[in-house]
Amino acid sequence: MKKLWKGNEAIAEAAVAAGCRYFFGYPITPQNEIPEYLSWRLPEVGGAFIQAESEVSAINMVYGAAGAGARCMTSSSSPGISLKQEGMSYIAGAELPCVIVNIMRSGPGLGGIQPAQGDYFQATKGGGHGDYHPIVYAPSSIQEFVDITYSAFDVADKYRTPVMIIGDGMLGQMMEPAEIPPMRDLSTLPDKNDWAACGHSDGVPRIINSLRIEPEENEAFNIRLFKKYEEITKNETKCDDYMLDDAEIVFVAYGSVARICKAAVVELRAQGIKAGLIRPITLYPYPTNNIAEAAKKDCVKKFITVELSMGQMVEDVRLSVNGLKPVEFYGRSGGSVMMPGDLVKYVKEGK
Repeated sequence: MKKLWKGNEAIAEAAVAAGCRYFFGYPITPQNEIPEYLSWRLPEVGGAFIQAESEVSAINMVYGAAGAGARCMTSSSSPGISLKQEGMSYIAGAELPCVIVNIMRSGPGLGGIQPAQGDYFQATKGGGHGDYHPIVYAPSSIQEFVDITYSAFDVADKYRTPVMIIGDGMLGQMMEPAEIPPMRDLSTLPDKNDWAACGHSDGVPRIINSLRIEPEENEAFNIRLFKKYEEITKNETKCDDYMLDDAEIVFVAYGSVARICKAAVVELRAQGIKAGLIRPITLYPYPTNNIAEAAKKDCVKKFITVELSMGQMVEDVRLSVNGLKPVEFYGRSGGSVMMPGDLVKYVKEGK
């Protein structure tokens, strides 16, 4: 049954339903409802909530819990995620599954608490040091927040990798009807006894580590890691489109901005302009092939990448289009948000 949920609280309840029993975090607006909700909800289901003394501490607590085989997560907002980057690299290097949520705010620096998408590079290009990628999801509705959070723990376990879910202050704070999936039976979760350092009766030590001193060993690990990323790209890339079949103008947008673009598409269509939308759901792996195939269509005249930033995802769109069609950028930043009418005006003035 659907209930009215605030975005942040929907993420928290979906994580509990998915079997997450440990949360480590530190407050920062506009994601504070996630730790606030879990501070009372996790003890109800036998879990534990810890407010760490800093974001750095929180991500390293995630490392420890994940290394012990627990389903765990953390959340923060832009500057807090920056502080977690070193720990995220260690988690990727140790091949530990966990979920990290970033409800983005405007920047750079402390910026403001309004919605923004300026953390795209941070999320998709590694963020921390070394050759690694988290899987990155970008939901665009509260129900999608729920569904992706619920499945993210399974994906993290499957590939033993950190999974990041990114939204913005608008999605985190808005309320929509959503249905929470049924509570997972914890006895059915994946058995991690073959690698997790959680105590073993067979006498075989389990070592969780990301330190590889020998160059040959480290290079071999990186090669193996990127073979895993190739498998993730093959199996986990997700993308959606809207009115794309005969579109001449193609918006590319993710998250809350995709909703704005969808409304603009409807308005442009009503005025006789054939617009469409491609919405990446995974930002890593990026749906390059979906955009590349659209670029081959004769009807498509140009792409317009729309972001709440000064232009970050536009680079991946241009790489995907590979020069076949023009790629333009329309963005707002600093917490300012475009309206559908702004996009309609931009398209009509550019025709």
